[in-house]
Formats: sequence, C-alpha cells, structure tokens
Amino acid sequence: MMDVERSSLCNCVVNFLLEENYLLTAFELLHELLDDGRDAQAIRLKEFFSDPSHFPPDQISRYNSLRVLDPQSLLEEKEAIEEKLALCEYELRLAQEDIVKLKTELQRKEDLTQDKSSEPSVSNHVNHAPEIHRQKRDAPFSDLGPLKANERKDLNCAVKEYLLVAGYRLTAMTFYEEVTDQNLDVWEKSPASVPDALRHYYYQYLSSTSEAAEEKISMIRENDSLKEANESLNHEKLCLMKNKELAEGQINALTKSLEATQKDLKDKENLTQDLKQALENQRKELNDCRAEITSLKMHIEGSSSLQNPVAANLDSTQSQAIESYKEEIKSLQMEIERLRAEKTNISDLVDSSCGDKESIQTEEKVVEMDENRTQISHHIEPAEVVDSNTLVMPVQTFDNSTPKPEENLPESIMNPSNSTDGFPDGRNLSQQEEKPPSEDSRLHLNSENLGSEPVPENMGLATIQILADALPKIVPYVLINHREELLPLIMCAIERHPDSSTRDSLTHTLFNLIKRPDEQQRRIIMDACVNLAKNVGEMRTETELLPQCWEQINHTYEERRLLVAQSCGELAEFVRPEIRDSLILSIVQQLIEDPATVVREAAAHNLALLLPLFPLMDKYFKVEELMFQLACDPSGVVVETTLKELLPAIINWGNKLDHILRVLLSHILGSAQRCPPLSGVEGSAESHLRVLGEQERWNLDVSLRMLAKLLPFIHQKAIETCPFSSVSDSIRTLLSSSILELYAGGHVEWPAFEWVHVDCFSGLLQLACLLPQKEDNLRIRMTKFLLAVSECFGDSYLIHIMLPVFLIAIGDDADLTFFPPNIHSRIKGLRPRTAVAERLAILGVLPLLLAGVLGSPGKRQQLADYLRKLLLEDATKESRSTTHNMDIVNAVRFLCTFEEHHGMIFNILWEMVVSSNIEMKISAANILKVIVPYIDAKVASTHVLPALITLGSDQNLNVKYASIDAFGAVAQHFKNDMIVDKIRVQMDAFLEDGSLEATIAVVRSLVVAVPHTTERLRDYLLSKIFQLTNTPVSSTDVMRRRQRANAFCEAIRALDATDLSANSIRDFLLPTIQNLLKDPDALDPAHKEALEIILKERSGGTFEALSKVMGAHLGIASSVTSFFGEGGLLGKKEITESPTEPVEALQSAASPAAAEDTRFMRIMRVTDMLRGKGKNPEETHQNQ
Repeated sequence: MMDVERSSLCNCVVNFLLEENYLLTAFELLHELLDDGRDAQAIRLKEFFSDPSHFPPDQISRYNSLRVLDPQSLLEEKEAIEEKLALCEYELRLAQEDIVKLKTELQRKEDLTQDKSSEPSVSNHVNHAPEIHRQKRDAPFSDLGPLKANERKDLNCAVKEYLLVAGYRLTAMTFYEEVTDQNLDVWEKSPASVPDALRHYYYQYLSSTSEAAEEKISMIRENDSLKEANESLNHEKLCLMKNKELAEGQINALTKSLEATQKDLKDKENLTQDLKQALENQRKELNDCRAEITSLKMHIEGSSSLQNPVAANLDSTQSQAIESYKEEIKSLQMEIERLRAEKTNISDLVDSSCGDKESIQTEEKVVEMDENRTQISHHIEPAEVVDSNTLVMPVQTFDNSTPKPEENLPESIMNPSNSTDGFPDGRNLSQQEEKPPSEDSRLHLNSENLGSEPVPENMGLATIQILADALPKIVPYVLINHREELLPLIMCAIERHPDSSTRDSLTHTLFNLIKRPDEQQRRIIMDACVNLAKNVGEMRTETELLPQCWEQINHTYEERRLLVAQSCGELAEFVRPEIRDSLILSIVQQLIEDPATVVREAAAHNLALLLPLFPLMDKYFKVEELMFQLACDPSGVVVETTLKELLPAIINWGNKLDHILRVLLSHILGSAQRCPPLSGVEGSAESHLRVLGEQERWNLDVSLRMLAKLLPFIHQKAIETCPFSSVSDSIRTLLSSSILELYAGGHVEWPAFEWVHVDCFSGLLQLACLLPQKEDNLRIRMTKFLLAVSECFGDSYLIHIMLPVFLIAIGDDADLTFFPPNIHSRIKGLRPRTAVAERLAILGVLPLLLAGVLGSPGKRQQLADYLRKLLLEDATKESRSTTHNMDIVNAVRFLCTFEEHHGMIFNILWEMVVSSNIEMKISAANILKVIVPYIDAKVASTHVLPALITLGSDQNLNVKYASIDAFGAVAQHFKNDMIVDKIRVQMDAFLEDGSLEATIAVVRSLVVAVPHTTERLRDYLLSKIFQLTNTPVSSTDVMRRRQRANAFCEAIRALDATDLSANSIRDFLLPTIQNLLKDPDALDPAHKEALEIILKERSGGTFEALSKVMGAHLGIASSVTSFFGEGGLLGKKEITESPTEPVEALQSAASPAAAEDTRFMRIMRVTDMLRGKGKNPEETHQNQ
C-alpha cells in the first residue's frame, strides 16, 4: 500500500513539472529515480526526454559540442580579461586627453573659418558649391520628425561599422558604451542592413533628387498611416466577432425560450382537450341524473297515496336536491363557457390554472350530487315492501347526518387524517364491517366506481402530499422483508412532489428503507434508483439522488456501502460527463480503501462499468494506479474481479497496453528485488536469491496471473501490427515459419511481437534467478504462462524463438537464425558468464525450460531426449559436483509436479538404476526420494519401491545409504499396509548388514516418518531400537558410540511425541531408555535429561523406587530436583557399589497404570531435541 501511495505522489510531481515546463528539475528527477531503482515512475520522464519533437538530435549534438569550462580555464580567462581591461583603461585615458586637445583645436579652427567666411570671393563660392547645394536640398526635409527606433538602430549600426572600418576604435568603443538600450552586435535583416552601409547611404543621398526623396518620405508616411488603419480595422473586426458571438448566444437562448414556449402552448392545448373531454363526460352524467330524477318523481307520485308524511318529506328533500342540481348545472355551463374563452387566449397561464381548479371543484360537486342521489335511491327502493316505521328511520338519518350533501364528500377526501371524526369511538366503523352485504354495500361500490374517474391535477398534488406525509410514518411498521413493496409509492412521491426538502427526506427514506439489505434487496433498491434517475433527469439525479446515496459511504454496515459502490457504476450514465471522472471517480477511490472485502470487490466491478462513460483520457494514469492497487489486494475475490473485469475494461478504454506491460514487469522484478537475500555471504549463489514475505509472494503471484490474463491482448496486438501485409490472415494468426523468416530479415520493426521474447522472457528469467527452491507455486505460475505462450503463438514460435532463448539462458548453444540481427546481442547477453550465474541458471531457469518450454504437449519426445542427455550422457562425460547434481535433481523434481511427465521420468530413472555408474545410481535414488510427494500409492508400489529395492541391493555403500533415505520418504507419505510391509522387509535387510552407518541411516530415515506413518511402523522402529540397545557395544570409540546413542535418542524422543500403546511403552520404550542410560558417557546431556523425564512420566509412580534401586549402578539422581546438586547431573560422583536387586525385578514391578496425558510436553521435547542437534561437539564434551 505504501508503494502505491508513493508512486501516486511521484506521478503528481512529474505531471506538475512537465505542465509548468520545469524541464531542468524534471531531468534531475529522472536521474534520481533511476539511481533509486524506481524505473516504473521514471517511464513517463524517459519517454518525454527521448521524444525527438521536444529535443531535436541536431540541437543536442550542438550542445554536446560546446566546450565545458573547468575552473582552471575560467581563471586563465579572468586574468586575460583583467589585463585587457587595464590596457583599455590606459588607452581610454589617452584618448580622452586627445579628445580635449582636438576640441580645443577644433574651436580655434571654427573661429578662423567664421572670419574668412565674411569675405566674399569667387573661389569661396566655387569651393562651397556642394554645401550650398546640400543646404538647398535639406530645406524641404526639415519636417521629418523625430527618429524612429528602427531608424535609430540602423543608423547606429552603420556608424559603428564605419568607425571600425575607418580605424577609430576608441571612438567606436565609446560609442558602444553610450548606446546602452540597443545591441549593436546584432543587426536584424532589413533594407538598411547592407555592407559598408554608411557609404551606401552617402552615395544614395548624393545620387537622389529632392523630389524623389520627398516622394519616398510621403510613401513611408502613407505606409505608416495604412498600418494604423489596418490595426484599427483588425480591432474593429475583433469587436464585431465578439458581438457576433454574443448575438449568437442570445439567439440560441431565444430559440430555446421559443421552443419552451411552444412546448408550453402545446401542453396547454392538450390540457384544454382533456378538460373538454371531462366536461363532455359531466354532461353525460348530468343527463343520466335527469333521467334518474324523472324516474324518482314517477316512483314517488305512485307511492304518495300510501305514505303521505314520508312522501312529503321526500318531496321536500327531493325538491331541495333538484334545486341544488339545477344550480350546479348552471355553474357547470358557466364554467364551460369560460373554458372556451380561455382556449382562445391560452397564453394567460394564470387564468388557465384557475379554470383548472374551478373545473375540478365543479367535478367534485357533481360527484357529491351523484353520490347523494344514489343514497336517496338506495333508501327509497325498499319502500314497497316495508312499513312506514321502518322507512322513517333512514330518512331521518339522511336528514341529520347530511344536511348539506355538497359539503360531506370533499372534507372526507381532502382531509383523510380527519376521517375518523365520524367515528369518535370506533364502534360504528366496526359495526359496519360486521354487517353482511346488503343495500349499504351498493353505496360503497358506487363510491369505488366514482373513485375510478380521472383524477384532477390539484387532487393529484394533494394525494402526493398525503403520500409524502404518511410514508415516513408507515415504513417503520412494515416488515423488513416486505418494505420493497413500498418502493413504487416512494418513487412516485419523490418524482412528483414539488418541495425539494420533502424529496430529500423521501430519498433518504429510500436508501435507508432496509437496515442491512441483502443482494436481492439491494438490486431492487438500485433498480428503483435507476428508474427514478431516468425520469427526473441529470440535474435532479446529481443534486438529490447521488448526495443521499453517498452519505452512506462511511456507514457502519457494509451493505449500505455496497449500495454506494453500485450507484457509482449504475447511476453514472444519468449524470453529466464531467461529474463521472471527478466526483464519482473519487468516491470509487475511497471505496477501494474500504476495510470490507465485498465493498472493494464492488468498487472494482463498478469502476469497470464506469470507464466507458469517461469523456476524456486525462484520468488514465490514476485509474491504472487504482487497478494495480486492487490487483495487489489481500483478498482473492477482489483480485479475481480486478483481473476478470477491470483489467480488460482499462485496456479497451485506454488502449495503453504497452504502458501496462512495462509497469507490470517493473512491479514483478521490484517485488522480488526488494526482499532480503537468502544469505549474506557475498559472491555466493544464495546471496542472489531472495527470501519472500507473504505480501511479496502474493503480489508476485497476482502479477503473474495478470500477465497471463494480458496474453490474449498481447497476441492480438502482435497480429494486428504485423508489418507483412502480403501474408494471409490465417498464416499471420499462427505465426508460421515464413513469417518468422521475414521477421528475421530485420528490414521492418515489429515492437509488439518483439516485446514477448526480448522484454517479457528476459524479465521472467531475472525473476526465476531470484526465487529460492521452495517457491514452487510461483514457478508453476510462470510455467503455465510459458505453456500458454507456446499454445497462443504456435509451434514455430516455440521451436525457433522460445527454445533458443531459454537454451542460451542456461548456458547451452542455440540457433538464432530466426532472430533479426539487431537483437542478437540482447539474446546472447542472457548467457551466464560466471560460475555463480551458471548455478543460478540451473536453479531457476532449468525448471522453466523443462516444464514450460519443452513440456508443451507437442514436444514430449524432445523433452525426453533433453532429459536423457542431462541425466545420462552428461553424467558419464564429466564429473559434476554434488551441488550441481542436486540442482539438477531439484529441476527434475519440479518437472514431476506435472503428472503427465511421470511415465517418461520413470523410464529414464530405470535406465539410471541399471546403469553401472555410481553417481548416476545415487542421483536416481535422490530423484526417487524427492518425487515421492507427487505420486500416488499405486505408482509407489509399481515403480518407486522396485527401483529402491534394486538400489538397496547394490554393493556400493553410498548407493545403499541413498536408497535408505528414499525408503524413509516413502514411509513418510504412504500408510498402505503393503507398502509398509515392503519397507519393513527391506529395513531388516539393511540392519542385517550390521554396520553402524547402515543402522544409523535406517533409524534416522524412519524417524522422519514417525509423525506421519502407521502404528505398525512405529512399533517396528521401537522394537528394533530395543533390540539394538540390548546388544552390547564392542567398540571402544566414544565418538561412534555417541553417534549411535544420539540416533537412538532422537528416535525415542520422536516416538514419545506420538500415541504409543501401553504394551509398547512397557515392553519396549522403558527398557530401551534404561539400556541407553547404562552408557552415560555416550549420551549428550540434553538427551540424558530428556530420557530421564520421559522415563519418569511414562513409568508413572514407580520412578522414585526405580531411581533408588538403580541409582548406585546407573548414577540417576533420587529426584528430579537433585539433578544439579552434589549427587546430581553436574556433581555426580563415582559409586562402585553393586545394585541390591536385578533390573528385571524393577521391570516387573512397573505399574501399568497410565499417567496423565503429556503429549504436548513430549512434542516440546522433540523440538528441544532438534535444537540440541545444533550443538557442536566441543560444547557437548564440556557439558560432560
């Protein structure tokens, strides 16, 4: 993270320096970045300073040819200038003295000339004829005006030239000093700039006439006036252009206003048509009402003879209703006439809106009258079958509850919050709901039918107001899983409500509708927001929707922050373009820093959706940095989304694949090179290898995955930029040998194609030489990339390009026929030059050559031939070092990680096993040992064990011991009974040899397998150690006895850390420890202490008795606390008394009761054992 932040700041500084044209500072920054090894940040500066359009080569060569001044030359020049200055000052003083003398003489001669001029003579007239002529000619030129700047410059330069040519150097020097506002060394090209200018002026003056000179002056003046007029015209033209632009802006504004006005007029016409239609509907309803009134009259007249009081009441009520109906009809007719008048004058918008309100009120009144009339009919129809008592009650109810029918319905509609006033205690409402459907239900049905009529505008606004007021109160009482059903109401209220503050409140409710929305609920909310953005437009989306959404960016719940991430990608389409790459991009950048993985993943996904909507490319480098930051994210889900969605989106949007590849290679090498070396020993191969941390390993893995994702784009660009147009598309796609031959000619450049084998392969080879042996995952990633390259570019590319590069990189010879001559030096530069470089090539490059280049499906036979040459032929020709052999074994081990090569490897191994070469057999045993983790039990039984048994029967001890180690590896990885039995049989054969080296090799090989193998093999090892410790040691060599005892102690401590059966502990473990303690001189103090603790824990409560009985003979302290006392471990004294009871009696007295489980302690003792192995023999001897 710090690297990404540092890179971003460096890019900001680079952008500032280049934009402000501080080139010297930028050039210095470039060198400092290169010195620090930060090539990735220096890429843009390199491109800028290498651009010939900014720095032409001829100018640079001219600057390079300039002589560089050193301090000595500057000092010499300074001294020379000081001498010259002193000389000039001396000459200046002489010249000033001469000037004073000349001025005095000149004054004297002028006085004499004035005296002589007063005497008229013919000779004087003849001698001064040119002067008189000049005075005559000068007369008309007296009004030339002051000198202009260019005229003064020309004259000054001409005078200076004349003085220098004439030899008046001091005068010229004085003149040069006096003219301080002009540079007389540079004379711009002009008609007056000619050689020997002053003489030319003189001859031109003498040869011209006064008329021509005057004409010339007039032309100059006219030219000046024309220039001034031209400038004024240009100024006037600019003013006119500005006025034109203002006028065009006004015209556009007026055009838009006119369009808006026309649209309003059209809307008003549509509104008028709707009102006319509504009035027609009202007329029809009035006619229906008249017909119903007539029928009622007839019905009432027919029943008046039976029910006079009721009829009288009905007549009075009905007459009142009819009168009110007539009044309403008259008012409707008046409204119709007024609406017709308004249609002719539709521009009066205020009157139109008033008419709308009145028409709506009229419609409401008609609805009231219709509903009241329906109530009358419903109460009167049963009059034929009921008596007078039952008929009076509804009439009284009607008279009391609705004295004014036109005032009842509007209040219930316009004030729904007060609708419960009719039911003060709620009982009447419940009673009505409990009644069965009867005539009253027809009243409700009619009211519903009336509600389906077209809703007037002010009725709609009132409904929206009611909805906006009620929604915030309703939402908390709706179940969370059903709140999305309120979304249509919330959207409708937000879209149509006129008050912005209410809309903001409703929008806040929309985004907070569900406390922690799941994926489906977020999808529903976001779809609602998208529909709302479509309907309300860009401005309201920016000012209302987005702010409410982005308020959730720091919310506690990650589900809310996910909504913000989704809105960045899905709502960006509905805002202005300049908002997308500024505000929205900054929000995405903040989400990328979110602690929640799902939020960062959503940010990567929505950034990919956002990129095609960016109007400009000026944010490319920032987006690229965000992509690399997401690619190095610790979460695999975020990385997968970045590589799958964001990376292709950036390439398609920015079209800067070359830059991405350069930065990616720089990141790959930088991540490895920043890690500490494996060894601090200068000059060793380990000092070049790097210890990777978890973060660096993850970054390298992701970078290699990104490189693999970019491979199709690299191949596509290479095909698209193929310079050989004569080649068909099919051949070009496969990159056949014919294309490679044309490429090898070197006549054209193909940079997109050359990048793969010149830059990419070189970077991968450098990385491979930095990785230690254990980094198999990264090597597998590089191998898969190389296999993908060979599959993508074809077999011809693999044979003629890839294979030569890797062969040269490991030090072999290769054919460079298909490479252009200009890159031969770079390919040959990959060859290792030193012994350390050769070993690094075997460690890092050889595994890639075997698995990634020769391991491609079409090169299996070539791989077998190369591997046979490496393992068989080269081993017989030259004696290689053990380190070199182990490095080759490691390369073969890495090849075995790919299962498809197992058959070929076992065929070669059998040739090595049956060979007569001892080193080859040892290499075969080592290879069999290292490939065990990559095979299954069947292969181990059919291939590995027979080969090891063959090697184990070899007469050479080194071969035999190498096979013993391999048997231990097989025992470590397989628990199959058949395999374990074969191992036991072979180990018995090794132990029958009786040599100390074979015994130690068997014990140590099986100790490695103890934590992983079966109980049978553990018991087998424990029984063998018991048998071996029971055998008396005839050797008097203390060192050999110590080696044997150390091997047994390590095995005992490893077995003690496992779950042993009680019988094994009683029969083998405890007796073995006792046998080892009998030879205290052969035991390491650390091993001795550990064995005593094991003996105490495993023997339960009998250890104290055991130590008392056997203390005299064994030298065991009576208690653990006395280990460091006088009679303890460090202060032990010689005791020659014989034991009073035999050891066998103590074994029979050992209690079989299991002690407390101390397995963890036993594991810790095994760790101590491994630490104790690091002690040198001198320390061990001193401790004894």
